Amino acid sequence: MNTKTTVISEEQLACQFAFCDKINAYWLNEKRTPTAYVETYGCQQNEADSEKIRGYLSQCGYAIVQEAEGADVVVMNTCAIREHAEQRVFGNLGALTHTKKRHPAQKIFICGCMPGQQKVSERIRKSYPHVDGCFSTHHLWQFPEILWKVLNGQKRQFYVEDEAGSIAEGIPQVRDNALKAWVSIMYGCNNFCTYCIVPYVRGRERSREKESILAECRALIENGCKEITLLGQNVNSYGKDLPDGVDFSDLLAEIAALPGDFLVRFMTSHPRDAGKKLFDTMAASPKIAKQLHLPFQSGSSRVLKAMNRHYDREKYLETVNYAKSVMPDLVLTSDVIVGFPGETEEEFEETISLIEQVRYDSLFTFIFSPRTGTPAASMDDPTPKEEKNRRFDRLCSVQNRISEEIHESYIGKELRCLIDGTDKNYLTARTEGGRLVRLEGAPSLIGTYQFVTITGATTWSLTGILS
Repeated sequence: MNTKTTVISEEQLACQFAFCDKINAYWLNEKRTPTAYVETYGCQQNEADSEKIRGYLSQCGYAIVQEAEGADVVVMNTCAIREHAEQRVFGNLGALTHTKKRHPAQKIFICGCMPGQQKVSERIRKSYPHVDGCFSTHHLWQFPEILWKVLNGQKRQFYVEDEAGSIAEGIPQVRDNALKAWVSIMYGCNNFCTYCIVPYVRGRERSREKESILAECRALIENGCKEITLLGQNVNSYGKDLPDGVDFSDLLAEIAALPGDFLVRFMTSHPRDAGKKLFDTMAASPKIAKQLHLPFQSGSSRVLKAMNRHYDREKYLETVNYAKSVMPDLVLTSDVIVGFPGETEEEFEETISLIEQVRYDSLFTFIFSPRTGTPAASMDDPTPKEEKNRRFDRLCSVQNRISEEIHESYIGKELRCLIDGTDKNYLTARTEGGRLVRLEGAPSLIGTYQFVTITGATTWSLTGILS
């Protein structure tokens, strides 16, 4: 693995914009506006990457459309975290053979985390001849160059070499939502959890310069953005590779100090690095949402050690207890893996007891999925699939009960919510803690903060009325 960070220069990026100009001229010569469809799989970081892909496409003259049928360009931005996600991508990629038969000039690209694995890029090369281009996350900044080569009749393009992780400032972005924005503050991961493929496909940790992040956030706020979510595989590691000594808590405080009526959120935190300074910073600012996503993965200290998580059950509980002590209304969510290789019934029960003790607002739950190339993929795994499914169902049942109980406790409370959209005949809103609320009201309220009295609750959402 190449671990050296590369900062993409202004000159290198200018070359990419020159390719955008060439593509624009190509379509002007064709006397029509081309269309492009971008499909995104996986995490918020992938969503943020897709915003840059759409930004480049718009710079090249493409109109963004909502389906692959008939589009001149189709880009599939992929996730490699679980086998199910990969198989879904391959299934949908195979289905594109039919759209390309109906539209032979269509150009198909696959990018994201999956092409960062050699076995995947080779499978695409050999088994999916209708794919015109394939590039990993490290090469996203070169997309106009790749697109131009394909349009210019050159052979299929594969930009999947083990390049150093890069930082490229100035790539245009097309966001789906003017009210809410993802802002990547860093890329890559140094943790090497034994089950996780991310460090191998996204590279090592590298932080953006603070001033670039502040400038992006300032521009978003000035353009009416109401919620900014800071992204990183482990945001708490922000700044460790920078010379100015600024850490994530410092960055968070500076963003919250920007003028404007907005909330800032972040994900994801690693329990090893999340500490008192972060939680004190969150508690001190009304502009920092009292919402924390803190993955615990397992309630068993032995399993956590096998996962290479660098904390144990006691340390995790100590961290959570402090966060709740300074933020009594904290909305806490987490990730948990069921059926990690070697997990015993007793260790699974430790996970259940941790969930009961912490009482999460919601959980993202997964059955262990072996990823080729990670240490956990070769660990002895004697637990049958049926048993893992049973544990998974029980865990979900316990958490659903807790979520419903927590939501019922909201009934009668008045909460400040951002009205962010519609769902059939209702407005939708989000509480400071990120909980979904449905209520009646005029569409003109979308984009405003309103006080809402909660009148009803389910496992997944709340209902309310304008106060």
